[in-house]
Amino acid sequence: MRPGFILAALALLALIWGGPLLGADRASFAAHMIAHMGVVALAAPLLALGLPAAPTHVGPALATLIEFLLVWGWHAPALRGAAATMPLVTVAEQASFLAAGFLLWHACLRAGGLVGAVGLLFTAMHMTLLGALLALAPRPLYGDAFVTCLGVSLAPAADQSLGGTVMLAVGAIVYLAGGLALVGRSLEPGR
Repeated sequence: MRPGFILAALALLALIWGGPLLGADRASFAAHMIAHMGVVALAAPLLALGLPAAPTHVGPALATLIEFLLVWGWHAPALRGAAATMPLVTVAEQASFLAAGFLLWHACLRAGGLVGAVGLLFTAMHMTLLGALLALAPRPLYGDAFVTCLGVSLAPAADQSLGGTVMLAVGAIVYLAGGLALVGRSLEPGR
């Protein structure tokens, strides 16, 4: 166990879940996406690094599939709308993001090598694709009123475009970096 990683993850989760992103700004898709990426791409890998011996029996392929289905499912307009308006649904959404993110990072880091890299690289690809689809959609999918995100008022199309861009950028960078790090480690002499 590495307590520094765990404490950093818990502090980040407290900031995400206790701050305006899921409070006053909860109607904003961009705020949702900042929270989502903070949970799956920052807090989850910190927890996986802090709990390297956590008792999970999920391999990278299954973890990747679970994470893929949850991410795409929660971004269906009906589920996204429910999470934006009902606190219990928001809790379920965020808990599933954390669980799936932890499973994915834990399985891929534990497996290491090319097997773990493939899981993270596939995740980078599907996050990039979903982010691009949301950022470039010809019409808003998640609302029809102005919203506030971290003090900035956004029209529905701008809010969705910003949220998609956050997913595209963070998802691509973090998961790609993780996958490439595992590839690099597998190419080290003696591995």
